[in-house]
Amino acid sequence: MDFNELGEKLEQYFLEIINEKRYSRGDKITRGVLFIISRVYRRIVQFRHWIYDKRVFRNKALGCLVVSIGNLTCGGTGKTPVVEVFAKILSQKGRRVAILSRGYRSKDRSAWEKLKSKFSSKRHEVPPRVVSDGKNLLLNSENAGDEPYMLASNLKDVIVLVDKDRVKAGLYAISEFESDTLILDDGFQYLNLKPRLNIVLVDSTQPFHNHHVLPRGLLREPIKNIRRADYIFLTKSNGGRHLRHIKTFLSKHNRRAEIIECCHEPKYLEDVYTKGKQQPLETLKGKKIASLSGIANPQSFEDFLLRFDAEIVYKERFVDHHRYNQQEIINFINRAKKAGAQMIVTTEKDAVRFPRLDRRDIPVLFMRVEIGILSGQENFDECISRICFL
Repeated sequence: MDFNELGEKLEQYFLEIINEKRYSRGDKITRGVLFIISRVYRRIVQFRHWIYDKRVFRNKALGCLVVSIGNLTCGGTGKTPVVEVFAKILSQKGRRVAILSRGYRSKDRSAWEKLKSKFSSKRHEVPPRVVSDGKNLLLNSENAGDEPYMLASNLKDVIVLVDKDRVKAGLYAISEFESDTLILDDGFQYLNLKPRLNIVLVDSTQPFHNHHVLPRGLLREPIKNIRRADYIFLTKSNGGRHLRHIKTFLSKHNRRAEIIECCHEPKYLEDVYTKGKQQPLETLKGKKIASLSGIANPQSFEDFLLRFDAEIVYKERFVDHHRYNQQEIINFINRAKKAGAQMIVTTEKDAVRFPRLDRRDIPVLFMRVEIGILSGQENFDECISRICFL
């Protein structure tokens, strides 16, 4: 078992612990320990905010439009399609857009390279990784991270940079690409860069998990910190009555932020290995499907398949951001065939992590999902214009 496999098994174990799917005495003790750690973590997070609020540490202003899009919880809110549509519309309106991402779980420099750079007599700052220069896709998903790679693949005329230091990446985008608009991907907890707009996404199907911060829950910071948001996007909305209670709850913590309901809508299927070969969603009707996903909320993806009258005869779920190897996909295809599946369907985010396969005995497709506005009469274009060009 390699380091990545061990890490994924531990992640899965702790998810089962915090979701209370394990009930042994040892598991209960572990939950208690995690609760104590979460209280300490909560205080550290709040102290960090206090330091910035009191200007002990100052966040940097880069002199251009900075839009932060993030969330309170760890994954599962459907952030990437929102980042994509903001970047696309702002670019279409003549802005020179750069997306700044930390490149979660992307391949980093080796420990030896970092050590050599640190003690080298010719020390120099390592520039951000350029996933796309607005014209060409320059990195693969392993080196870029799956979300930056997916954004770079789908967006023309948009620069995508990866660096943990988003201030450095922003300055690089301005100096090297003359960017006038920066989108801070997953930026709500990144306090070092000052945004003009703070947009926070809340999953309407599971708004705040169990209301505990890490590691007892999935909250990155306390719910009350949503008061920093300028706009709150309720994602995966279906217009149900329960949204009224969520809105009331959010309004108690933030009276000034506008709450915008939006939905994630499947658009089409596309072959994982033959880009551009699209199929209508009606293809799913009556088909026996094998579902494969490695995302934070696989249930929402599987619900999409069922909505189009597919029959899921076999499925496998991996942890979020799982990087598939060739043997895993071959094994999955064989099991899917044995279960009688006529096609394999995965998510677009998973598709960028698929290894090359020379032989595929059944079609392997991904589902393209885009975002739309539910509340009000405006569309996303009008919404973004109103938000960003006030």
